Amino acid sequence: MMVLHRREARWEHAHFADLPAFLRAGDVAVVNNTKVIPARLIGRKPGTGGKVEVFLLEETAPREWDVLVRARRRPRINDPIVFGDGTLTAVMLEEGALGRARVRFETERPVVEWAEELGETPLPPYIQRKDGGESGDRARYQTVYAQHPGAVAAPTAGLHFTPEMFERLAAMGIARAELTLHVGIGTFRPVSVDTITEHRMEAERYQITGEAAALIQRCRERGGRCLAVGSTSVRTLEEVFARHGTLMASEGRTDLFIYPPFTFRAVDAILTNFHLPKSTLLMMMSAFAGRELMLAAYEEAVRQRYRFFSYGDCMLIV
Repeated sequence: MMVLHRREARWEHAHFADLPAFLRAGDVAVVNNTKVIPARLIGRKPGTGGKVEVFLLEETAPREWDVLVRARRRPRINDPIVFGDGTLTAVMLEEGALGRARVRFETERPVVEWAEELGETPLPPYIQRKDGGESGDRARYQTVYAQHPGAVAAPTAGLHFTPEMFERLAAMGIARAELTLHVGIGTFRPVSVDTITEHRMEAERYQITGEAAALIQRCRERGGRCLAVGSTSVRTLEEVFARHGTLMASEGRTDLFIYPPFTFRAVDAILTNFHLPKSTLLMMMSAFAGRELMLAAYEEAVRQRYRFFSYGDCMLIV
């Protein structure tokens, strides 16, 4: 774990097991308890048997889903797609941009349950698995506190935590608050425009309970710091604060794009992984720590052979 002290513009090297040494009684760790669903369903066209990959994104109505569809020849409107032994069928309802489509599943059973039975774990494109990611990734690509199904990517900063670490933090008087932001496919999409203000984030669903908001607010009012675990926790907290001027019970959709300069009003420290170049995640961290310091820290991380990306090492920015 690299520890970046932004005000002193310096860093030091540690391990995640050392996290409590950089926190203090009265702080609160805020985690995202979304749960990754096995969103990749492999289907086929009746008759020809042609392969059709359907990637679940979001349920927009009962049994109707916004999806990504990949096939040598895309199904047309009203064409069926069959999954498994044929007990699950979907019908194309509408074409969308960038490979998107809207489909209706012909079932009374929740589609998420079918995904648990037939789906594959949606790993980032830079992780290659011959088995589609099912030999261990279904368990590893999930935080220990994952609770609410709906994400197609893990809030990966939280993968470092174990129940034992939370016990150590609690014993120190460090509270834990949970919120939910269902991570969407946009987390994999780099910024490809020349002018940063032209980039548009894909909206993601979030929820924070009144109990969690009050806990965070009390900690900060008493002088404690809010440690956001991962960029998704940062986005949710800053969205709620920007919308209401305080932390309170809230739910909705956020397309908040955080990049320099940005005034953080809810977050005092961030635990994050090392991110891809040109990613919105790296831009968020640069807004928090400062662009020049972040670039220098990344150069140091490369020299020290830190592991980057989803299953990589972490950075604590305080």
